[in-house]
Amino acid sequence: MAEGAEVATVPEAAGAETVGAAAPGINVGALMNKVTQAMRRGDLAFALGVIVLLITLILPMPTWLLDISLAVSLTFSVMILMTAIFIEKPVDFSSFPTVLLLSTLMRLAFNLASARLILAHGHEGTGGAGRVIEAFASFVMSGNFIIGVIVFAILIIVNFVVITKGSTRIAEVAARFTLDAMPGKQMAIDADLSSGLIDEATARKRRTELEGESAFFGAMDGASKFVRGDAVAGILITFVNVIGGMLIGIAQNGLSFSQAADYYTKLTVGDGLVTQIPALIVSTAAGMLVTKAGLKESTDKALAQQLIGYPKVLGMTSALLVAVSLLPSMPMIPFLGLALATGGGAYFVSKRQKEAVDLAQAEADAVPPAPVADEPISAVLRIDNVRLELGYALLPMINNPHGPKLTDQIKALRRALAGEMGFVMPSVRIQDNMQLPANSYIVFVKEVEAGRGELRPNMLMVMDPRGEDITLPGEKTKEPTFGLPAVWIDPGGREEALFRGYTVVDPSTIITTHLTEVIKDYMPDLLTYAETQKLLDEVDKENQKLIADMVPSQISVGGIQRVLQNLLQERVSIRDIGTILEGISEACSHSRNVMIITEHVRTRLARPISDYNTGPQGFIPLVTLSPEWEQAFLESLQGTGEERQLVMAPSRLQDFITKTRQTFERFAMQGESPVLLTSPSARPYVRSIVERFRPVTVVMSQSEIHPKAKIKTLGQI
Repeated sequence: MAEGAEVATVPEAAGAETVGAAAPGINVGALMNKVTQAMRRGDLAFALGVIVLLITLILPMPTWLLDISLAVSLTFSVMILMTAIFIEKPVDFSSFPTVLLLSTLMRLAFNLASARLILAHGHEGTGGAGRVIEAFASFVMSGNFIIGVIVFAILIIVNFVVITKGSTRIAEVAARFTLDAMPGKQMAIDADLSSGLIDEATARKRRTELEGESAFFGAMDGASKFVRGDAVAGILITFVNVIGGMLIGIAQNGLSFSQAADYYTKLTVGDGLVTQIPALIVSTAAGMLVTKAGLKESTDKALAQQLIGYPKVLGMTSALLVAVSLLPSMPMIPFLGLALATGGGAYFVSKRQKEAVDLAQAEADAVPPAPVADEPISAVLRIDNVRLELGYALLPMINNPHGPKLTDQIKALRRALAGEMGFVMPSVRIQDNMQLPANSYIVFVKEVEAGRGELRPNMLMVMDPRGEDITLPGEKTKEPTFGLPAVWIDPGGREEALFRGYTVVDPSTIITTHLTEVIKDYMPDLLTYAETQKLLDEVDKENQKLIADMVPSQISVGGIQRVLQNLLQERVSIRDIGTILEGISEACSHSRNVMIITEHVRTRLARPISDYNTGPQGFIPLVTLSPEWEQAFLESLQGTGEERQLVMAPSRLQDFITKTRQTFERFAMQGESPVLLTSPSARPYVRSIVERFRPVTVVMSQSEIHPKAKIKTLGQI
């Protein structure tokens, strides 16, 4: 104790001299504090750990440190397995490929360190490579190295041939299907966003999850090779240890052949077991992780619901076990015990399911029915702006407890249209029609049929965005909105359809999409005088003075209504109502013609119109009208001022229609949707002709191309 006390007081005297002689001015305590603070940083500690593993591949390791390292390797493997079991989604363990690489590097480093000890000290006996390897060798082998060799060989076969090979194949298929399904999933997110079912933040979150999922399965495809390589390395190291150890023991250490075979075989098999067991655990974790791709919850809940959640399955299993127990020479007690357990499970699961159904029915019966009120006769005279009539089989979609509600989707649609087009969609009246086929629906706009379709309420519609044939089994049909080929499939085939890159939609979304397109086609008719007045009343205070100056001295509310209808007719958003009112006020100073006012307003809206028609490549694809056709249209105008009309010979008009249709159909086959560009004076008349045979074709004038917009001319008519 005296010496220890003296050494504790030395740093200020003799110790300070020694340090000062080597490196004057260095404070050892401060240096150690800095090293401790650096170790507390996670990134430095992680980098240092990796460096230590790499150093282990080169420098020898004492037996006591090898024992601790092997225990750490086993603990780390168990932690990986438990994490893979308890997570709900594979992407929740997105760091697994990195963890797999580190665990493989750790086992190989420790395997190399143990191999060095076996070759250097194996002649000393079974304790030459540490107590952990000795314990595995003596416990598993039970004193017989042949048993250990057989057990080790079986572990190698199970790990390499069964688990590792299956996990690698599943990872490859999952990576391929996930990457192939990305476009379809992206289109589904965009469709939900455009229909108003989700907002931009939710769409961004889903896109991020989709990117993380594709990156994870792509990394798992490569990371699964680590497990396979680890198993191969374990086999090779085992043979090297046995053969090399026997040569060293016999040639250098003077052991007999039997002693060398006994020592080095036990040590090598013990080393193989202590490294292959963690490898087997990690391989199992990898297989469990990649097989969770179709699960939406943790493994225990999925197994409880899908494996033992069917009373008929448990009952049939119990009956089969009873039959097996009655076979001659068959031990009856184990099979009868299992039959009793599965039969009891079938009874209790069936009882619990019946209680749940009875409780739900009791809750439904407890709700008193709403009193039926007589509808006044005057209500029959009202015209519904938008009405949706459903067959009786589609009525459950209105308040579907197990999926998206049709009413909620229509509410989201109204909000999406208001944000996109500035048009407040009128409320939709939903009613049943017993005269319709059970699975049919009709959309009415102002009491006139505007669209109809047929659905399968308990099935999903699958479409191929690439336009190829759908190979899934199901009922072939046509998508009611755009007439695309589609297939009705059972809900159980949803995951397979998504893996193949198909677009999967439910019946409620089909109706909402159809309703969206119908509303966009009939927006001019739905923008009534009352809706226009309401829109002007809700304009912000900054523009109320402008409205007071215009109405009624320059233009009436009906005139503004007609301008807005003209814009909506060509699907131009009226959300920027301030700019539209300014354009109307400017145009009214020199003309009262609604068409001329509309063209001036379109010029003021050049930036949003150009942005709307800019393609994914960042430019506006254009097809220009030749000077000859420009001159032909201008020469065909008769009248002066506001009475100008287009009077063109029918043969000349038919020639223009034919050339325009051929040009745009040619570009459509190339995947292009160009804009037809004309002069400002000819644009409204060209549009009036084009909308009769190609209403989706956008017609713009040169004055509507924003100066900062990028353009590319694809052709000319």
